Amino acid sequence: MSYKVKLDIFEGPFDLLVYLIERAGVNIYDVNISEITDQYLAYVDVMEQIDPDTAAEFMVLAATLLQIKSRMLLPAEKTDKGTVIEEDPRDELAKKIVEYKKYKYIAEVLRICEERGSRIYTKPREDISVYMGEPEEYLNVDMNKFIKAFRLFLEKRRRVEEVKKRYEQVAREKMSMERKSQQVSGLLRKRKRLSFGDLLADEKDTYDIVLTFVTLLEMLAKSMITVNQPVVFGDIEVMLKEDLQNERH
Repeated sequence: MSYKVKLDIFEGPFDLLVYLIERAGVNIYDVNISEITDQYLAYVDVMEQIDPDTAAEFMVLAATLLQIKSRMLLPAEKTDKGTVIEEDPRDELAKKIVEYKKYKYIAEVLRICEERGSRIYTKPREDISVYMGEPEEYLNVDMNKFIKAFRLFLEKRRRVEEVKKRYEQVAREKMSMERKSQQVSGLLRKRKRLSFGDLLADEKDTYDIVLTFVTLLEMLAKSMITVNQPVVFGDIEVMLKEDLQNERH
């Protein structure tokens, strides 16, 4: 069996052990200690050939695994009365592995939080003392002038209200999309080709601008017009289809 060991993928002895157990797909409390120990020692052997200093850190746990392996081979201990003492040598190691996995999970959560926090930028604190402690300013206005100005305001408001009661503002009728389509078709029959900017040149109202744009989209969907943009980000040219050029309304 060949082993490929990359030293920086295992953070410590327990990291390698957890990796071997998870790869075997068994419960921590039901580990085949003999098989796992053999695999662990094989990894450590390769590490020792690559980097003896790093491998030394793994030797303590390797010794523990060998001790547990040897204890598993011994017959069960009995009391003076002949009762078998059921003590699993793996229990203490299993508890340490569970504890290790718990702290590793917490460390990963903290690492993610730190990574997210590093992408958050706060605005530096500014000195606002120059805007504080300024004395309040008062307008030096003559009371009679103030009263006169207020009366003029009330009078102007009263006149505006009277005008509103006598006159009504008449809003012009909004053009429909069908009428705008006929208008655009008529312009294109005369000019053959118009830019999008030319079609909007005389439009002052927001409604008319939106209506023109939506109408052009509708005409394009119905294959009534063709559009072309010779230059990137340049003006868009609008042309009437040839079969509609000679029609008269």
